[in-house]
Amino acid sequence: MAVLERLRPDHAPALLAFERQNRGYFAASIPDRGDDFFTGFDARHAELLAEQAAGLLHFHVLVDGDGAVLGRVNLVDVAGGSAELGYRIAEHAAGRGLATSGVGEVCALALEQYGLTVLRAETTVDNAGSRAVLARTGFVETGAITLVGKPGLRFSRDLVDAGL
Repeated sequence: MAVLERLRPDHAPALLAFERQNRGYFAASIPDRGDDFFTGFDARHAELLAEQAAGLLHFHVLVDGDGAVLGRVNLVDVAGGSAELGYRIAEHAAGRGLATSGVGEVCALALEQYGLTVLRAETTVDNAGSRAVLARTGFVETGAITLVGKPGLRFSRDLVDAGL
């Protein structure tokens, strides 16, 4: 069973391991983070925690009983009561409902703890799994876009009208 936790300094080693182990898997559907992400991980982790403390973003990890990171669910570009949702699940943990449960939990946190009223998300048209997660968690399609050179879709979720 995975538990959703707000990102903390002590998550750094497990989060880096998660990103390294799944780099190729993630790069198949989203842009690769690049080598600098991995070589500068500790400094970037500290920067993100400072931005989180300032309320500019909200990062979460899904961890197993041993503390290994199975996924992450993040809210970025927090402003004016809204934020952009992003998530990724480890290859070996995909297909078990972790993204759906993690996104659902973060939607509740967004309204109840972070004071957000609207969340946005984007995915490529060919990412059926991500589109399914968004549909199951109450997001509605709002338009077509080009995302990393591929056809994509925008989604939105009104947290207040969702009755969270």
